[in-house]
Amino acid sequence: MKIKRSILALLFVPLLTTAQQTSNPKNEIYIDKKGLLRLQSDNREASYFGVNYTLPFAYGYRSHKKLNIDLEKAIDKDVYHLARLGINAFRVHVWDTEISDSLGNLKNNEHLRLFDYLIAKLEERNIRILITPIAFWGNGYPDQDEKTGSFVEVYGKGGAVVNEQAFIAQERYLDQFFRHVNPYTKKSYGEDPFVIAAEINNEPKHTGPKARATEYVNRMVKAVRQTGWSKPIFYNISESPSYADAVAGSNADGFSFQWYPTGLVAGHEQQGNLLPHVDRYHIPFDTIPAFRNKPRMIYEFESADVLKPYMYPAMARSFKAAGMQWATQFAYDPMGTAHVNTEYQTHYLNLAYTPSKAISLLIASRIFHHLPAYKELGSFPANTTFAGFKLDPQAAAAEMNTEQEYYYTSGSSSKPINIKTLQHIAGVGSSVVLKYEGSGAYFLDKVKDGVWRLELMPDVKALTDPFGMNELDKPVTTTIWAEHLMRVNLPDLGAGFEVVPLNDGNKHLAKVKGNEFTIAPGTYLIKRKGLVFRPAAQMKLGTLGLKEFVAPEQVYSRTAPLTAGQDLTASAGNGVRRVLFDGTDKSSNVAVYSPDWDTDPYTFTWTEQDGGSLNLKHKPSGKGQNSGMQVYVKGIPGNAGSSLLDYKTISLQVEAQQETAGKIVLVDQDANAVSATIKIGTTGNAVKVLINSMEPGSFMLLPRPYPGFQALQFERKGKQVFNIQKLEKVQVLLQGDDQQNEVRIKRIELVK
Repeated sequence: MKIKRSILALLFVPLLTTAQQTSNPKNEIYIDKKGLLRLQSDNREASYFGVNYTLPFAYGYRSHKKLNIDLEKAIDKDVYHLARLGINAFRVHVWDTEISDSLGNLKNNEHLRLFDYLIAKLEERNIRILITPIAFWGNGYPDQDEKTGSFVEVYGKGGAVVNEQAFIAQERYLDQFFRHVNPYTKKSYGEDPFVIAAEINNEPKHTGPKARATEYVNRMVKAVRQTGWSKPIFYNISESPSYADAVAGSNADGFSFQWYPTGLVAGHEQQGNLLPHVDRYHIPFDTIPAFRNKPRMIYEFESADVLKPYMYPAMARSFKAAGMQWATQFAYDPMGTAHVNTEYQTHYLNLAYTPSKAISLLIASRIFHHLPAYKELGSFPANTTFAGFKLDPQAAAAEMNTEQEYYYTSGSSSKPINIKTLQHIAGVGSSVVLKYEGSGAYFLDKVKDGVWRLELMPDVKALTDPFGMNELDKPVTTTIWAEHLMRVNLPDLGAGFEVVPLNDGNKHLAKVKGNEFTIAPGTYLIKRKGLVFRPAAQMKLGTLGLKEFVAPEQVYSRTAPLTAGQDLTASAGNGVRRVLFDGTDKSSNVAVYSPDWDTDPYTFTWTEQDGGSLNLKHKPSGKGQNSGMQVYVKGIPGNAGSSLLDYKTISLQVEAQQETAGKIVLVDQDANAVSATIKIGTTGNAVKVLINSMEPGSFMLLPRPYPGFQALQFERKGKQVFNIQKLEKVQVLLQGDDQQNEVRIKRIELVK
């Protein structure tokens, strides 16, 4: 039966105010008068940090089926790792295309059952849930979409937010979805206390009259409310920024944002100091009165194509400065396919396969919970050290060092604030507390005085750049089970302590000499010498079973792993090209860009390779828009007397279809930049610029950040000056005018 509605009728439907909607004492959170989420229990600011995870749907589901992996067991394992990393938030855009028909009726199928199973397992680990019931997507990526017969197939993403019949289908779908009872929790999502909020849909693309956009939001909110839902409802305001006023004027309780500060799908690992990309999360909607005093959330974030483990902590810091109280990374890789990174090749996060990045998520979570909303910490580099946290772009490291917690992504030379009060240690590499020769992550948690629980993951080896065009049968990373020496320096344990294996099948008996022992992957109890402690069989630390352990079976690959210490970026075939200044060049010039190089390692806006040059196509969407290219340069002074200080000039062989102005920019490892304006002619003559004549200033953040209203330029504050010895990036930018143009870059050189 078709449901008929009119705009006029909707205007007279009584709607609850935000305060009425969200003050239900049965809910975990409420919205205060300033638009902050607060806990009902004690009125503290609420804070939720975690991940998206997609196994019940789409490619995650299909890939595990193809590999004959039990999906429920896979969910169990991944959820354990999420709990191990200390997160308390989960979000996913439900693939409505897989659980609805063309009229919006809910399909009670395997995908929905697995989603419900996942929710139940998350709740066992005390993880809160925000549900986005409409994704608008097909289910194919990275494969072709399947025909599912859903309403999104009929109307498409654009039509879904303007077409009346699409509205009706979505209202029907939302009604049935939020009345659905989870067979594992025996509750609807509205009744479930662990489901704390909803976001209507994923990344809506609004077009047409703004009043129609507002009507769409209001009707979807009303459809959810009519099921008895009394929790906060968010709506995306960042995907269609020109409709921000229409969204802000709706009945949504709060607004959702995303952040991809290094773009998406580069096809290779991004290199260099990337902290300027995450210095601040900019919101341009504060001038809209209806936007103010509403809660804010980040539904997705990722430092795409980046393995460096300082990005998540920096993003968490910037989120809190922008007033965010929910942030979920997109997307945590299931352990069953993380060795090939095929689900979303531009994203890569898994405790077993990206241990440093996973520990950085733990640190980011602690930052997000520690800092209050709207806490400002300045700009780079001042904001890299704060409240027990430290970010180091040159060491590619992040750490947390407080009275009770000591975490580090890449080893640490920092002494604990108070080693006697430590309760939790986690890291990769060695520190002053724990020396370890392996490459997997480890966790050391205090059970009681003189008793600690050690959890050790297998070694990890990179086989190739994980951000390329990956395939299900070609591993990019592998794990290796091996024994390594470990030394634990904790006064609570002293010397001669006992190491007892805990997890099923673990038969490793460690012989302790002083405070050193050889250890293999697994879970262990470390007890002070002579201390008697017999834990109960079902004893837990928080939500973690004392004996629990999850790790991949050893993966054997036809691709030989890298030798110890080998640089992935230098060895990977499609990795980032580095220009090495080794002092052995017979020419007095050093090429920064040459046309015979593969273009993959560079960051461009609009580009194509054409014979013996790089074509930079300037296609402005408005006056004043810039475009450009960036080359990552790793400067290494050689041992033959050569130094970057010897290079006085930068030379560009470049020509334009139409004469135009451009800019050459040099950026060092500390984000200091110098630049010069250049005139690009039509003859292809070399343009030469004296380096010491270049002026300090800003540089372009390439790749372009998303959403597009984020800052595109960065200028370091302070007195530090550009250092040619630390040269890291070279940019060629086309100055913004409203004319299309084409520029050919044939060669860039440093000249003595």
